[in-house]
Amino acid sequence: MSTADRSSPRDALGGLRVLDFSIMVAGPYCARLMADMGAEVLKIEPPEGDDMRQRAPLRDGESAYFGQLNAGKKSLALDLKRPEAIALVRRLVAKADVLIENFRPGVMARLGLGEEAMRALNPRLVYGSISGYGQSGPAAERAAYAMIVHAASGFDRTLARYAGGADRPVPGAVFVADVLGAIFAYGAIQTALVQRAATGEGQHVDVALMDSMLNLLVYELQEAQFPVATPRPTYGPVRAADGDVLVVPITARNFAALCEVTGLPALREDPRFATLASRSANWSAMMAVVEGWTRERGVADCIAALEAAGVPCSTYREPGDAFADPQLAERGTFGRIADAAGAFAGVNPPWRMSGARAELRGVVPAVGADRDAVLAEWLGARPEEIARWRDAGAFGAAPWSGAG
Repeated sequence: MSTADRSSPRDALGGLRVLDFSIMVAGPYCARLMADMGAEVLKIEPPEGDDMRQRAPLRDGESAYFGQLNAGKKSLALDLKRPEAIALVRRLVAKADVLIENFRPGVMARLGLGEEAMRALNPRLVYGSISGYGQSGPAAERAAYAMIVHAASGFDRTLARYAGGADRPVPGAVFVADVLGAIFAYGAIQTALVQRAATGEGQHVDVALMDSMLNLLVYELQEAQFPVATPRPTYGPVRAADGDVLVVPITARNFAALCEVTGLPALREDPRFATLASRSANWSAMMAVVEGWTRERGVADCIAALEAAGVPCSTYREPGDAFADPQLAERGTFGRIADAAGAFAGVNPPWRMSGARAELRGVVPAVGADRDAVLAEWLGARPEEIARWRDAGAFGAAPWSGAG
């Protein structure tokens, strides 16, 4: 790996240099995970900054949404419409280990920054592309935000069916495809780096959001080929005296514990609930019986009794409730992010490693803030050379914090 002399024993990806050309969610999140593991990630953005910098929630003009996706990176603002900027990128690519982009297929090639051209410059480069439908095929150049892929993959209709057979898919705003695509891309890039260690050669990593969503539908795609007569159980709330509770007695041991703690003869004696298969086929009826017990108790009492008996269960919380969860605090699920508006909490990567740091690296870069330092370190550029690039318009006309 390049610049290995600068790596830390606690940074699994220390010494890796990553060029992040991506926008929106999937690419930036993939690149941020690399920064979390110690890679040096250089975000290439337009002089006016990534559009996500303007997305709510905002504090004093700074986006916490953007910060969650881009913490720990460095920023270089370039006007990629200028040949001087493209020439500069080519020099940076020669020093990079990984390039990540999530434009429509063909956009980077039209800029002169496509995979073939960049890997000709640097054969060790791992070039990661994230797109809606992949880099080839009749749908490749279709616009494909996460919600488009949710609809096209069958995910939305699956959710509607599980929600009670609604006539129409319900609206949503959790971008599953973006996060899933980012994680798959992260894993594929690491695999390519492992292979590079053996072969000395980089390669192109092509991740499609559509393929990512289809990988999520593990059961449903098999059911589509081999229809099942009995509907799959859906796990929904039962009513307690002051709210809702989720109860999921999947195994025989779970069910025995549920019978014990509730003392309901209707659970023990009804032949519909006698076996794993019959319980699965009559899940809604079983939950209706359980609800007779939960309705007489508050949520807290239900959870206390069920957990003590070993029955899988949960309350239904709001996302913000996670910040006060002692389990998450103990695990270190949240890290500190800081930008020009101050500090706030962000979510660390979902894994822990005994021999490496896996955490947010904290600082969100201002637009172009790291220009001079990065160009000096990566390219050995002197101040007068940077000034020539500036005068030629490579950096655009916008001001940057920390760059002259």
